[in-house]
This record gives sequence, C-alpha cells and structure tokens, in this order.
Amino acid sequence: MRNQRARCLFQAAVAALLVLGPIAFASSPTQDRSATGRIRRGEHVVVVVWDGMRPDLVSEQNTPTLWKLAQSGVTFRNHHSVYPSATIVNGTAINTGAYPNHSDILVNHDYRPEIDARKSIDLENVAAVRKGDELSGGKYLGVPTIAELIHQSGGTTAIASAKTVGLLFDRHAESRNGQNIFVGESLPRDAIKEIVKAVGAFPPPAQPADRDAWTTKALTDFLWRDGVPEFSLLWLSEPDDTEHKTAPGAPAAIAAIRSSDDNLARVLQALDRPTFGSSRTGIKATARQATDIFVVSDHGFSTIARSIDIPRILRDAGFDAVTEFASEPKTGQIMIVGNGGTVLFYVIGDDASVTHRLVEFLQQTDFAGVVFTREPMEGTFTLDKAKIDRPSPGSGGARNEHAPDVEMAFRWNENKNQFGTTGMIDADWQRAAGKGTHATLSKFEMHNILIAAGPNFRSGLKSYLRR
Repeated sequence: MRNQRARCLFQAAVAALLVLGPIAFASSPTQDRSATGRIRRGEHVVVVVWDGMRPDLVSEQNTPTLWKLAQSGVTFRNHHSVYPSATIVNGTAINTGAYPNHSDILVNHDYRPEIDARKSIDLENVAAVRKGDELSGGKYLGVPTIAELIHQSGGTTAIASAKTVGLLFDRHAESRNGQNIFVGESLPRDAIKEIVKAVGAFPPPAQPADRDAWTTKALTDFLWRDGVPEFSLLWLSEPDDTEHKTAPGAPAAIAAIRSSDDNLARVLQALDRPTFGSSRTGIKATARQATDIFVVSDHGFSTIARSIDIPRILRDAGFDAVTEFASEPKTGQIMIVGNGGTVLFYVIGDDASVTHRLVEFLQQTDFAGVVFTREPMEGTFTLDKAKIDRPSPGSGGARNEHAPDVEMAFRWNENKNQFGTTGMIDADWQRAAGKGTHATLSKFEMHNILIAAGPNFRSGLKSYLRR
C-alpha cells in the first residue's frame, strides 16, 4: 500500500507541475538502497517554491546550492507559469494541477460580490477563504488539492509557507494526516503554540528573509521531527518580497535570492540526516535517498517603466469606474481590480454597450497589451483561450461565474532596468516606476524555474520540452 501511495504521490506532483509547463523524468529511475539493502524509489516528494525567482538569475555564484542540485537532477529550460503570472494563481495551479478556469482562482485580487459587494478581495485572505467555503459547500477551490488527495489515500503531508498562499494547499488540515503552517499561523490552530516553543516567534513583515528562515526551521525541526511525510511543501517569500521593494537584479534582490538558497541548503541537510535503522545496520540511510525534490518558482519578475492610473484615466474618459463602490452598484458601472501587470474589469449588469466602449478605449491606449473578453469582440481573445473562463454553454460546459467581462495585460519590452536586468513593463497604479512587479504576459514573468532531483530523475539533464 505504501509503495502504491508513493507512486500515486509522484504522479500527482508531476501532474500538478505539468500545468505550469513540460516535465520529464528518468525512464530508468536512479536506484538507491535503503538500510535493508532493498532498492528505494521515491517515497517522499518535497516541493520548495522560491517566490518570484527568474531562471536567468540562477548561477553558481548567486545560488550555489540550487546550482549543485541541478547538476544532479533535471533543469526544465522551457517551464512556464499560468497566466496571470501571479502568486495565488500559480500556487493554486501547483496545488491542484488545474488551470484557473477549473480551480476558480483567476487572479490574486478578485471581485466576488457574494463575499464583498463593495470592493475586491485578496483571494488567499483567511476570512475570504472561510466565507467562500461556507457559501460553496467547501468548494472555494473548484478541484481537490494534492494534500487532500494524499490524505484520502491515507498519506501524510506537511505544509510550511512564509506567505498566505500556503493556506490554500491544505485549508482543512485538522486531522493527524496533515499540518499546515502559513505566515506564522497553523492548522490545526493550536499547533502554533508548540511550534513557537520549538523555533521562536514568527518575525515581523519587514523581515522577509527572517520569516523564510523561520518557516524553513519550522518545517525541518518541527513538522519533520518524527520523520519526513509523503508530501512536503516549503514556500519562501523571497526574492519576491524584496524585488517588489527594489527591482530584479538589485543588490538587495540578489541577497534575497541567496537567502532562499541558504534555506534550500537547510532542507537538504535535514533530508541528509540518518534515518531510523541506520545505527542498527551500520548502513547510512537518509530520507533524501528516497525523496524527489522539486524547486520551482510561481512566476518571474519585471521592472515597472510606467505606473498607469487606470481609475483616473477611465473616469477622465467618461466611464463610471471605481475600485470601491460607495453604495449599491448600478448597471453600467465598472469595478476595476488591479493585479500589478494585469487589470480586471467587471461591468455591472453585463452592460454590453459599456463593455464594447471600454474595449475600444483600451485598444487605443499606449499601455494595453493583450485584451481578453468574456464575449467575442474584434481585436481581443476570449478568456477561455487563456484558461480563465470556460467555453460558452453552447460549446459544452458551464461558464466560470467569477470571470471578469474584460481582462487586460499591460505591455512589456526587453529594455534593461537601472541594474542592467532585462524586462520592463507598464503596470497598475499600486506600485511606482522603478520597482518590481509581475502578472503580465512578459516572457520574463511567464518563464519560471523548475529543477528536479531524486531517485525518479536523471542526473545532469537539461530538458527543452515545450507544451
């Protein structure tokens, strides 16, 4: 049963990462021997996420631990994010193996009038998640998570995230089969008391690298104290946090990348600890010998060339457009939801004339890139082409009720920023020019990292497969 669960676990992890891009593994897995002398294949999967990490910043100098791991595993050169290239969207894709149109997580910030009729919400916010599950009968995510599937088969999981996205990996962790730590909180809720005793208090928001180190220690020293479960996730906030405050390639951002590399080293050291039975047999056995490790980022990063005040621009053009309604929404009003490199527009009452006028206006600007629409319109792609909405009922399947009327990705280019790092974009009004952000269709954001090593993977291979 355990071997069957291990095979299912590996297949589930691969299936989830397949949503982001192509993945290949050894046709003849590396064979490691346990303390009993029997061949061990992958009994554990560990996924380590470096939030916002760009592939072109992986190097022997910047990331020595990751670089060394890549030499013993597979580097996926054409791996890519799901659009929009944002954390909650891609965290959910990793978590479920589903595109946004089926997972129901379309962006980081969305307008869900059933949860808040006046303004947009953060989709990973604890209160929003709980309310969404309450309203949907536990279907806030439209499909099961990898942790839920593992628990159903009797397996165990450990989730440790320095960011709130970790909640979505196992938001029902109230049983012995799984524990979840996210932003210094825990499920089961009372577990945090023991964790704090073991590793100290969770650091404040101004110290993202310290938060990552704390979360790593909570995983290796607390959640793994009785052994490594079948599935573990570690989500690090760096370099994303620092790149937002500075820019890709900034000295502080490079230091943040190195901090994530240090945390990866701590994970590998923990997996290299001798396991139960080693001293009795005289043969050193470690969890790492039976662990497939995936190091992946949710998206890349760009630098803001211009910060575009969409609400002001639309109001100046005569649209009744807001980011928060002062009273009951009226037909024809537009709710604007900024997501950095992408903006969503919800036209109240599905007013077709307003929607057409909005699309025509955006198409004449110098900041709009690709424009997606719920209904077919000239010069746009429909949302289902980007896996944001489902095809219309006439072609089979129900529409996604959370999809916007219009979604716009900002333009991008290959210019260099002040630190010599390529990739500039226009972005929404929430961050200043010169800072870092993401969520466009830029290749510098859609191209993320994936490096995998372990008994199911070949050594020193570079995969150029495309989907």
